[in-house]
Amino acid sequence: MKNAKQMTMTQKILADHAKLDHLVAGQLILADVDMVLGNDITSPVAIKEFAKFKKDGVFDKEKVAMVMDHFAPNKDINAAQQCKLCRSFAQEHEITNFYDTGEMGIEHVLLPEKGLVAAGDIVVGADSHTCTYGALGAFSTGVGSTDMAFSMATGKAWFKVPPAIKFYLTGELKEWVSGKDVILHIIGKIGVAGALYKSMEFTGPGLKKLSIDDRFTISNMAIEAGGKNGIFEVDEQTLAFLEEVGAKEPRIHKADPDAHYEQVYEINLSEIESTVAYPHLPENTRTFKDIEDIVIDQVVIGSCTNGRLSDLVTAAKILEGKKIAKNVRTIIIPATQKIYLDAMEMGLFKTFIQAGAVVSTPTCGPCLGGHMGILAEGERAVSTTNRNFVGRMGHPKSEVYLASPAVAAASAISGKISHPSQVL
Repeated sequence: MKNAKQMTMTQKILADHAKLDHLVAGQLILADVDMVLGNDITSPVAIKEFAKFKKDGVFDKEKVAMVMDHFAPNKDINAAQQCKLCRSFAQEHEITNFYDTGEMGIEHVLLPEKGLVAAGDIVVGADSHTCTYGALGAFSTGVGSTDMAFSMATGKAWFKVPPAIKFYLTGELKEWVSGKDVILHIIGKIGVAGALYKSMEFTGPGLKKLSIDDRFTISNMAIEAGGKNGIFEVDEQTLAFLEEVGAKEPRIHKADPDAHYEQVYEINLSEIESTVAYPHLPENTRTFKDIEDIVIDQVVIGSCTNGRLSDLVTAAKILEGKKIAKNVRTIIIPATQKIYLDAMEMGLFKTFIQAGAVVSTPTCGPCLGGHMGILAEGERAVSTTNRNFVGRMGHPKSEVYLASPAVAAASAISGKISHPSQVL
């Protein structure tokens, strides 16, 4: 039997917040949380449940965040009613971090940008992609709306301590290969249930060759492998980012040298190729040696997975001076207002518009088949989003192909799934 003190990064963060010297996988704990997050779809349910606690207020008005991002700006009456309920709750309880149209962005890009997450934090969010913040060395995971209500009322959450898988990274990425390709490669390798309720922990010398944005993308899609969370070892890049955004003092937790992992995967970044996930699962991956001509109708570049400034810069490099194929609708969605402004000031919007794309205000919109890019029957999209389940972006007989911003931009130009080298 392993020594109980041989803990992973995630287990150390959970132990710290549960005020325990040690813990083991499978143990049930009650832990303090540093941030509770909801959006315009999940918060209304939590608000109704919160009322049952008969509390005068939330546990800490600085540690609750609500972001109106999924159906905002409001797409219909139901969306407007949901946002109104969130708005009223935030005003009543003086929620500091309430972000509505004009201030909001896609939640999992906005919170790190605002400095609301630091290394060593526990963040729970009523959205499955809350695992994004593991890029900063935090334990962050999605919870249900009822759990969100409990955490808003008490400042705590129940967890079953997850076992862990280690991903030991070496090498460095090739040109046009990014964090999106890395996580699609991993999901293709282990499957959509390969890390079910496990912590996916990333370490190794290859970390220094991955940007913070790459790490956000990888952590974001840990849930697509079934992971409880995805977390990166804290290094100089992490600390520089946290300082830049004005986050609080980090609490750095490193895995014990003899920490127990159920599996260890060695991933050579130098061997990873541009990867596309075919319908209807993120594990259905192929590289370009196996990709045939697939004509497409739409391209979406954005989302909590790939709507950051670096993603837009990559897309603009490929679209510069080119024209998008006549029958391809291309939608570019900067993930936050700051990214929108930065991209505009850099001249990226001119590149996109001259190429034939449209630029949207920040929104989750098309990712979940909400608005701003619904697919009709039989249509195909290349998207930088994170899921391609049946009907994910519209009609149940439409198809979504997940790819990096580089592949998405190249595909927009050619009108079929393409590698950048095929259009440049």
